[in-house]
Amino acid sequence: MANATFSARYKWWVVFMVWFICFFNYADRQAASSVLPLLSKNFGFDTFQLGIIGSAFAWIYAAVAPFAGMAADRVSRKRLIIAACVIWSFFTLATAACGSFSSFVTVRALTGLAETFYFPAVMALISDFHTPATRSRAMSLHQSAVYAGTILGSWFAAVLAERSGWNVPFLVFGPIGILLAIVVSKFLREPPRGMAENSASEAPASIPDTLKIIFSTPAAILLMGAFLCANFVAFIFLTWTPAFLFNKFHYSLGAAGLTGAVFINLASAVSVPVAGLLADKLSRRFSGGRMVIQLCGLLVGAFFILLIGQTASITVLIVAMTCFGLCKGFYDSGIFASLYDTIESRARGTAAGLMNTVGWGGGALGPIFVGYVSKYKGQGTEIKNMSDAIAFGGVVYLLAAILIIFAIFNFARCHPHIEPV
Repeated sequence: MANATFSARYKWWVVFMVWFICFFNYADRQAASSVLPLLSKNFGFDTFQLGIIGSAFAWIYAAVAPFAGMAADRVSRKRLIIAACVIWSFFTLATAACGSFSSFVTVRALTGLAETFYFPAVMALISDFHTPATRSRAMSLHQSAVYAGTILGSWFAAVLAERSGWNVPFLVFGPIGILLAIVVSKFLREPPRGMAENSASEAPASIPDTLKIIFSTPAAILLMGAFLCANFVAFIFLTWTPAFLFNKFHYSLGAAGLTGAVFINLASAVSVPVAGLLADKLSRRFSGGRMVIQLCGLLVGAFFILLIGQTASITVLIVAMTCFGLCKGFYDSGIFASLYDTIESRARGTAAGLMNTVGWGGGALGPIFVGYVSKYKGQGTEIKNMSDAIAFGGVVYLLAAILIIFAIFNFARCHPHIEPV
């Protein structure tokens, strides 16, 4: 395929199409978190068991991610995206039939198995359609689907579950995802690898060479460590915010699902395109410009995470959640765009897969950490312990910021000059 095959307009249509797949990627996974209080009520699961259910998805996601990344460097990204959407939608539907702790853990793990193939494939696909001049904007627009899926998935799942039963959201979301995959498969096309850098090649690097490219790049390893810390915090909020609002601030289940998702994620959806635009501009002015945008989000966001955990005021809570969401959008805008600044195109799928392994494997400890501290800390009520565990996320965000600082200095040292784009 020649570069002329794809118009400038089509390259943005690609982002539009995969936006909807990403939307259901997150709506499906967030539906389970929204019904945790009902699972506790209907099946008698305690907070530690709920934490394991919340993390089962992430464990398998992390374990399979390197293989998903290698696949994205070697087979059609389009086929991986479509197949993943069909399979995770099927397991979302299957969740409705669960009736025991082991069945919930199994089905959530299988959902994670399918979803892990999506992000390495779609990020590599977008990076071949968009040059560094527009890459942050394209990826940040795609990232906005994460927030939209989290918000609407949380709210719609909670409302359906509260009115019609805990399993109804899964009966709705699963079939829609399968239908969406069929429609998108008709219009999505596969670009040559390296097309955006005018280095298109059909021959991928060998697995040893691919790993050498990644592990000989310190900035990439530091970015993966920061992603682990950021995901640790993100998983806490994705899993526990509805239950936190339900138990501490006495929201209804539907209101907790909506409030827990809308303020953080809507703020992120607003800030992430702005951050992507700034990142594209800064990356043309100095090395590590995208990472500087991420660093700002982490440093400021740490304060608001602490405030969310410790406040007893609903007003302060809402303001803190909104400000944290704005900061999170600044970090999220460069997750893969910053990584791809450090990694050549033929290893990007594997790099994204390894990043997901590190980020999701470590991030999966977040929900378990909160569940364990809530139940076993023993120095206060369960909700007080949960508040302290959530506030600790601010410390983890600061650790991510430190890793980003080291990545900026390393990248600037290795890339002192910015190439015109």
